[in-house]
Amino acid sequence: MLPDVVQQKLDALPAQPGVYVFKDRRANVLYVGKASSLRSRVRSYFLASSGDTRFFIATLAEELGDLETFVTRTEKEAALLENNLIKEHQPRYNVKLRDDKEYLSLRLDPKAAWPRLEVVRRPRHDAALYFGPYHSATSARATLRLVNRHFQLRTCTDTELAARVRPCLQYQIKRCPGPCVMPVDRAHYGEQVASVAMFLDGRHDELVRALEVRMSSAATLLEYEQAAVYRDQIRAVDRVREEQRVETSRDVDQDVVGFYREGEQIEVAMLMVRGGRLIGVRTYELKLPLPDDEVIASFVAEYYGGGAFVPDEVLLPLAVEAMEGLAGALGERRQGRAPKVHFPQRGALVRLVQMAAENAQHAFREKARAQKDVDERLAEMQKRLRLATLPRRIECIDVSHTSGTDTAAAIVAMRDGELDRKAYKSFHVRRVSGGDDYGAMYEVLTRRFRRGRDGDGGWELPDLLVVDGGKGQLGVAIAALRDMGVTTLAVAGLAKEKENVMGEKLVDRVYLPGQKNPIPLREGSSALYYLAQLRDEAHRVSNALRLKLGKRRRLRSGLADVVGVGPRTATALLKTLGSLRAVLAADEAALVGAGATKRQARAIAAHFAALPAAEIAQVERDEATPLDPADAARALFDGDDARAAARGGNIAEERGIDGDAGDADAERALRNDDTSETLLDEVRLDDADFEAAEVAAAPAMRDEGSSLDAEDAALDSAFAPAPRDVGTSADG
Repeated sequence: MLPDVVQQKLDALPAQPGVYVFKDRRANVLYVGKASSLRSRVRSYFLASSGDTRFFIATLAEELGDLETFVTRTEKEAALLENNLIKEHQPRYNVKLRDDKEYLSLRLDPKAAWPRLEVVRRPRHDAALYFGPYHSATSARATLRLVNRHFQLRTCTDTELAARVRPCLQYQIKRCPGPCVMPVDRAHYGEQVASVAMFLDGRHDELVRALEVRMSSAATLLEYEQAAVYRDQIRAVDRVREEQRVETSRDVDQDVVGFYREGEQIEVAMLMVRGGRLIGVRTYELKLPLPDDEVIASFVAEYYGGGAFVPDEVLLPLAVEAMEGLAGALGERRQGRAPKVHFPQRGALVRLVQMAAENAQHAFREKARAQKDVDERLAEMQKRLRLATLPRRIECIDVSHTSGTDTAAAIVAMRDGELDRKAYKSFHVRRVSGGDDYGAMYEVLTRRFRRGRDGDGGWELPDLLVVDGGKGQLGVAIAALRDMGVTTLAVAGLAKEKENVMGEKLVDRVYLPGQKNPIPLREGSSALYYLAQLRDEAHRVSNALRLKLGKRRRLRSGLADVVGVGPRTATALLKTLGSLRAVLAADEAALVGAGATKRQARAIAAHFAALPAAEIAQVERDEATPLDPADAARALFDGDDARAAARGGNIAEERGIDGDAGDADAERALRNDDTSETLLDEVRLDDADFEAAEVAAAPAMRDEGSSLDAEDAALDSAFAPAPRDVGTSADG
């Protein structure tokens, strides 16, 4: 039985376009929809003969506490308002592309002083151009590498561009004109920007014609090197065009939506046709109880609302409510003529929609097959390790340290056979030192499983815990779990491959509690593959964290521990006075003159006065300690420009050469090395103030047991291997 207030509003609904909002008895928004006629659309929900199969319709009368409607002048306004209300309230029963943030896009801002192409996750509503989203990080970064290789745009950030005093290696290998320090023709640079935009937008024929004209013009002016650049660009575009086999007869930009569902499991495919040529296919997996027309309408609104390119036409597999209003809303994002949104019923366009539906069905089958394969592999692991439950969620721990210092640990996670990077945990081991691996592992596991035992959000217990090591590490893990009161969790130890005293090669071995001998796993088996992948990932993350902790310790300034002195003040003091030793020797007046307040000057004096003489001497020794040349080369690879440049003087002094020559030697050594092209691209040789860099590189240590923060995630992504593509072979 409907509440009286809802019944009264149903009787008074107007026959005009608008938006309706269903709310429960606690005023929480259940559903937001649009209608070309509010009276007929909203009242249809409560008619016995409506035939609506959505699962929540049966209980809507019981859940519904209130109904709110908004009348609009046009269907376009209704579509825009619906989209805004969905974003604001996040209703329970509306379509949400929850994994939208997982897709990367490429951003190009033509209005920037020197535009560059960059990877972003969340397109903003600004004047920049966005291309994508790409179905995987691999495809997005492959496209970025292709553009950077053949079109000369800068790759450095705005901060690096402003701070650079000499060009980087990108300039030396002729992949960047060097606008940071070199005189660059803005008109020519603008041509490169326009070429990149056309290339990413799929306007390949137009781009090739423009490049051919530029190549001929450069050859006529005897600028053969520039003509060769245009020639290489044409060849790159031609190679991309050759991969696009399927063509249409109409020279327009189109997006074609394909649809396939089995129950609540839905697969949507988006075919992108640019200039009559199919340039890519993306698929999206949804699980929704909504009818087909609302799934399609909501998907289209959400997809283009994320900043995707709006083409001339959007072809749908079926008619949807307020189609003209949807087209008008897309026209607002296009900042011009509204696209044609329609449901073709005959001719070549129908075949395009059928092709999109086939791609959606193919993706659905492939993902279902992949999931079935994962289940079979996990079942094999369950059988081999004699587990009580299917190990859908597995965690692995690894401890890393540098000769007993900078001890760090990482716990990585795997869900359904895929690495779950959001669930990674990093730990700075504080209570154990001296290279005590067992003690460090015990500390980390007790911290992790205390939170899991207490039910903290994000710390749920896994189905299986894997420790990197043999019987000793396994015994430590069992003791830690027992002390935390966790007695039902399955544990296994994975020992590395080694040779025995007879010279026989022993592959990775798995140890289980209460069993003397390891379980032999066939090399190449699914169980060993998953466990080894997880173990190797734990190695990678823990080592990356250890390197970061060591870098923090080495670059930490003595002023970072002074209460009341922030990075800006410390930087000013070091730049003005020249060194930490000078800061220690300065009186209050000198410190105030260098940028500190009187209170900060007194705090500095009090802090160092309270330190033992040995610690002060150690601080001064750290400041004067020269950096090893090999460490300087590693710093160049790590991007520690300030550190390498500032301490380069010490290295150069030992060699009897000046600092610039030392940098040049380092650069030549790197070039002569067997180093990959990607690493060479990342080498930077900027001069900077080392002490200022120390302060900037000394953020507060993370709270114990915290999840990987933004800095960890950035560092992890730098070391991360390319993620595997999972899904349909039709993904573009």
